[in-house]
Amino acid sequence: MSDQPIDQPSAEDQIKADAKKSEDALYHVVILEERDPNAKWYVVHTYSGHEEKVAQQLGIRINGLKLETKVHEVMVPVQDKIKIFRGKKIQYKDKLFPGYLLIRMIMDDESWAAVRNTRGITGFVGIGKNPTPIPQTEVDTIKKYSAQAAPSFKASFTVGEAVKVIEGPFTEFLGTISEIDETKGKVKILVSIFGRETPVELDFLQVAKI
Repeated sequence: MSDQPIDQPSAEDQIKADAKKSEDALYHVVILEERDPNAKWYVVHTYSGHEEKVAQQLGIRINGLKLETKVHEVMVPVQDKIKIFRGKKIQYKDKLFPGYLLIRMIMDDESWAAVRNTRGITGFVGIGKNPTPIPQTEVDTIKKYSAQAAPSFKASFTVGEAVKVIEGPFTEFLGTISEIDETKGKVKILVSIFGRETPVELDFLQVAKI
């Protein structure tokens, strides 16, 4: 048996991992780990911009009412993305369905009332007045999409916008955006070289709004 020490995460890595876990818990509240076959996924309306706050409030309310065996899980579907702000790359959580929460629960009058009467929830999604469960396959697809590791960039530019190059060999050149690639965080701009418009591909960080 090898006497080689097993690599342990550094204190900094552990802090980052704990911070990410805490952040993820804001968007995914697990009240009961057990998978009850009678529980279904439902969608509720909430106020846009307050999804994670409402999810937390619902978790607290369900625990307070001792309804953990009926309302099991609350999810705000999000995906990690990156945006450019003041010349820096900032990672953030992008909500896939603003104004909606997914809830795994056993639906009856008691659980319906507990969820519906939670502050910030304005109603269930369904046919008429009846909440309609969504297929597990749809939820699995949403979870897989949310978990995609490669974050994409959020462009603050638009095609046709005039910009100034602030970094690289074309610094101080003015140009017009012709293409935007949010996946790679790049833009293609048309700059005037020798009196002719020439396309140049640059990172988001290399250009600025005029």
